Amino acid sequence: MHDYAAPLRDMHFILRELAGQDAVSALPGFEDATPDVVEAILDEAGKFAAGVLGPINAQGDVQGCRLDADGRVVTPDGWKDAWDRFVDAGWTGLSLPPEFGGQGLPKLVSTPVWEMWFATNMAFAMLPQLNVGQAEALLIAASDELKQTWLLKVVSGEWGSTMNLTEPQAGSDLAATRTRAEPAADGIFRLFGQKIFISYGEHELTSNIVHLVLARLPDAPAGVKGLSLFLVPKFLLDADGNPGAKNDVRCIAIEHKLGIHGSPTCTMSYGDAGGAVGWLVGAPNRGLETMFIMMNEARFGVGVQGAGLGERAYQLALGYARERVQGRDAITGEAGQPILHHPDVKRMLLSMRARVMAMRTLLYTAAGWFDFAEHHPEAAFAAKCRRYVDLLMPVAKGWCTEVGQQVCSDAIQVFGGMGFVEETGIAQFARDARIITIYEGTTGIQANDLIGRKILREGGETLRELIADLHATAAMLREEAQLASLADGFADSIIAVERAAEWVLANGKERFAEVLAGAVPFLHLLGITCGAWQMARVALAARRRLAAGQGDPVYLASLVELARFYIASFGPQAVACSQAVREAGGPLIRFHPAAF
Repeated sequence: MHDYAAPLRDMHFILRELAGQDAVSALPGFEDATPDVVEAILDEAGKFAAGVLGPINAQGDVQGCRLDADGRVVTPDGWKDAWDRFVDAGWTGLSLPPEFGGQGLPKLVSTPVWEMWFATNMAFAMLPQLNVGQAEALLIAASDELKQTWLLKVVSGEWGSTMNLTEPQAGSDLAATRTRAEPAADGIFRLFGQKIFISYGEHELTSNIVHLVLARLPDAPAGVKGLSLFLVPKFLLDADGNPGAKNDVRCIAIEHKLGIHGSPTCTMSYGDAGGAVGWLVGAPNRGLETMFIMMNEARFGVGVQGAGLGERAYQLALGYARERVQGRDAITGEAGQPILHHPDVKRMLLSMRARVMAMRTLLYTAAGWFDFAEHHPEAAFAAKCRRYVDLLMPVAKGWCTEVGQQVCSDAIQVFGGMGFVEETGIAQFARDARIITIYEGTTGIQANDLIGRKILREGGETLRELIADLHATAAMLREEAQLASLADGFADSIIAVERAAEWVLANGKERFAEVLAGAVPFLHLLGITCGAWQMARVALAARRRLAAGQGDPVYLASLVELARFYIASFGPQAVACSQAVREAGGPLIRFHPAAF
């Protein structure tokens, strides 16, 4: 199997030319994120990803996790050593506040680092991802006492983190949550219930595990408005703040999964022996709002997983295509050439690279929006960035994961029959990628959120704002002689979004079921078009550098061709998705269930 090589050239191009690295570094609190510092961090992350995480990835897939009779979960060989090295290097706290032991770097800097972790060992990287999400939730909602007690070691990675949402009878319907929390003495609560699909709910990598658990208070109203959030540790702390007595929490099963075998997915039981001790995080009956802080962090991270897995699959497929000799060169007719010379293989590889570049640029740009929203001194600009983050979060999660999965599938196709054989390694990435469209909200859930909460609720205001920016980029293409031909294809995609949006807004009340029937096509439509937007920006930035004589002209010219290929290949899909949004919902709703 070919070793992972961090795509640093692409990463730095996007950060510097498109995602606003200089502007982010100028924000209050981010002054230390100089170009030299960022370059050093990405270099070291690439070495750690390739040298520590990548080598144990296949091993984790083969060995998986096991649950001993005493309830102890054993992770694959090498996991503990890698975790200790990860913690010692301070990677967990990269973007978290210095006052709790983090490094306080921008999300724009941490995002490419996370891409490297996910590309080389997604199952491993899910644990620190949970720590970051939990830290964000505690920073916003927890009391000062809880922060001082728990945050420092969550940020450092000395203690692990989880989020506990769903239950056997509930699935994605959190309104059906039954876990209960009963008030006890000294401001603590005792929790009783069972949670399923809890990533890293039990393991030996850290000395303690801090669970965030959704539960109901005795007087809670029905539905999601009656959910509160509780911090429930695996071990209670002694007088010195160290893990002491075991809490009434245990893992009773782990799932046997299609992929991510190195990540234990646990069924957790709370309160089998008198009640698990926990503390309320935030206000009573407002737990879902707080948990959404962690979920949003996770959803963005899962989108980055799509880009990371796609990059790794592309590298594996490219390496194989360069070495596998079969058939004749379609142009020269010469025999004994690598399959990279076959037009269809080249098409698949270019499709993979173009889509990964589109995803990466969109995600890094969104990471910059996160930073601007939190730290930019101009309130109006910060508010716009926040609106764009909120609107496009379902796209970052839903579309990027769907595309990442497809890129992994295309990689198997490049390998041909060998792609179906485990020893080549690509099959693991396809299996691992299958989960990313499901957890943290399926693609359908993301699409419904996009339509219902992000577009209809505000009458499409932010979407119109975004469309105006898309048109502005198309106008910039037309002004650049060498790129003018890209403008028409990109404009077709924008018009497709406008037509679909108009239909959704016009029918969102009277024909809501039909609108929801087209929600996933709408998500794909917006994702494809935002991908085209980012590739148009890539082409514009590359042309600027070429005109100024800055950088490698071959590389820059290849970025322009990559943008042309993306818009020509995937732009027409936007038009088809728009038609599906407007025309497929009616037949779907009218189709009688008995006819299936």
